[in-house]
Amino acid sequence: MPPVRPRGDGRKARNPKKTLLRLLSYMRKYIPILVLVLICIGVTAYAQTRSSTALGNLVDDYLLPMVASGQADFAAIGQFLLHLAAVLVLGVFCAWLYNFLMVSVAQGTQKVIRDEMFAKMQKLPLRYFDQNTAGNIMSRYTSDIDTLRQMVSQSIPQCASSIITLVVVSVKLITTSWILCLVMVFTVFVIVRVTTFVVGRSGKYFLQQQQALGKVNGYVEELINGQRVVKVFNHEETCKEEFDQLNEELCQNAYTAGKYANAMGPINNNLGYVQYAVLAVVGGLLVVLSGNKLLQLGALMNFMILSRTFNMPIAQISNQLNAIVLALAGAERIFDLMDEEPEADNGYVTLVNAEISPDGTVTESEKRTGHWAWRHPHKADGTVTYTELKGDIVMDQVDFSYVPDKQILYDISLYAKPGQKLAFVGATGAGKTTITNLINRFYDIEDGKIRYDGININKIKKPDLRRSLGVVLQDVNLFTGTVMENIRYGKLDATDEECIAAAKLANAHDFITRLPEGYDTMLTNNGARLSQGQRQLISIARAAVADPPVMILDEATSSIDTRTERLVQQGMDRLMEGRTVFVIAHRLSTVMNSNAIMVLDHGHIIERGTHEQLIAQKGTYYQLYTGAFELE
Repeated sequence: MPPVRPRGDGRKARNPKKTLLRLLSYMRKYIPILVLVLICIGVTAYAQTRSSTALGNLVDDYLLPMVASGQADFAAIGQFLLHLAAVLVLGVFCAWLYNFLMVSVAQGTQKVIRDEMFAKMQKLPLRYFDQNTAGNIMSRYTSDIDTLRQMVSQSIPQCASSIITLVVVSVKLITTSWILCLVMVFTVFVIVRVTTFVVGRSGKYFLQQQQALGKVNGYVEELINGQRVVKVFNHEETCKEEFDQLNEELCQNAYTAGKYANAMGPINNNLGYVQYAVLAVVGGLLVVLSGNKLLQLGALMNFMILSRTFNMPIAQISNQLNAIVLALAGAERIFDLMDEEPEADNGYVTLVNAEISPDGTVTESEKRTGHWAWRHPHKADGTVTYTELKGDIVMDQVDFSYVPDKQILYDISLYAKPGQKLAFVGATGAGKTTITNLINRFYDIEDGKIRYDGININKIKKPDLRRSLGVVLQDVNLFTGTVMENIRYGKLDATDEECIAAAKLANAHDFITRLPEGYDTMLTNNGARLSQGQRQLISIARAAVADPPVMILDEATSSIDTRTERLVQQGMDRLMEGRTVFVIAHRLSTVMNSNAIMVLDHGHIIERGTHEQLIAQKGTYYQLYTGAFELE
């Protein structure tokens, strides 16, 4: 198997701006809603600014004139307060509305990204999943996606609201006192510089935090699946130590990122108080020394309140920047998956249902006939020819390596005629499973040729190639669903009768009927309530219902007891009738009746022949059969 990439690949942030723009591109279809959101944010900002200046206006425009004239005009004050209340109610409604709208935008964007990510995952080559842990991949669907949801639903609208508020308040501040504005520019510059410094220091730690989280998720997922092995070998303490190391790395990165992020709020607040004090001193001097000519008392009150209103959006932006940095770190991990090279498929030959006339003529059929053919479109003249699918497979001088400079297969040549059974025997790592992976085109060969019914398999579309191949693996994967649904997985349009017939063929029908609800019994957790043999029989039934012309059996009986093996072997014998079959087996009793047996050693075929021929040669196979040495 190819080497597994270490958990967490250490990739650094490349271009946060580009990542943000790419993320925002997923929100294009919500532009009308976003325009309405911006209008609501603007109204909310106006209402907030209006409330901040209300006290100063009340003093300058109503209270001081009343004191100066000695006459009370409460009707004017009441009208002013009613107008202010109406503005505030409108602001509250608009704030609720834009937050409500952004929830739908966030969930819709999140769904599109998840759909696209899952669709892309289906196109990735098997190599990607061999090199990345399941937990690390899963963390992109969970924690990374969730950080995006928080950014879209909270951080982006909060930043937009803060920016609009800053613009509105800035205009009001300038019209109130340009002298105090100059003083304020200096203090704001200091606050912004401090914010930029803190965000810059915390950004890299947020990315490392997400990568460390992927490592932890990968390790936990691995340990959950292997918990039985952990307990058998008493490795609980070792696992705890390894987890503690990974968790410590996550803790340190999260601590450092959080340390800077959490310090930002108190720093900005205290700098805001310093700014408030400076403005109060300078503003008070302007009021007193100019005799209310440069600045009135109510205007100073407005400016002081507005300065706090001005600082609030800066603090909010600085707080949300941490969430945005974290979300962009998650987005880069998501886009890394989306940007992985998909599985290449340059094939153009497809598999179709066919009808075979008595004279051997092949024609395409729209309905399932039990016969298949390869459909060859010819670009030159636009004609189409058909080749009957027989299951004739040839490997000619094939070389292969998972990684450069570490060759796995050397000059592999073999052929399997229609209906023949070929067996591969050899120690673990000899290259047996690799050969079947190449026939499936899970990996592409480096040199040589593989032909299927005389067609180079590189010319056959991968889905059609794999549709013609049935596979029964040693490690069975049963999905959450009924027994019937798991059998039907081999052919999604199969009827219940076809599934039951496949179960009978695989010797699975008897034990299925004894289950609590028969074929409607729900399987969960990879069929944990079933024995290994029962799970394997369902796997064989799944392959049988697809009725493929070629079967690959990868050590399908190596992990079950001898009695169950007889049932499984009978099911496989029925499944193999009339098909080209490739068998990988540790138990030589399962391959004795093969048409040819290939003995592999370190990627070389060192012996080949029938059981009788290999016994007569008294070589490696003979020693295996007689027990002189065993497969490892």
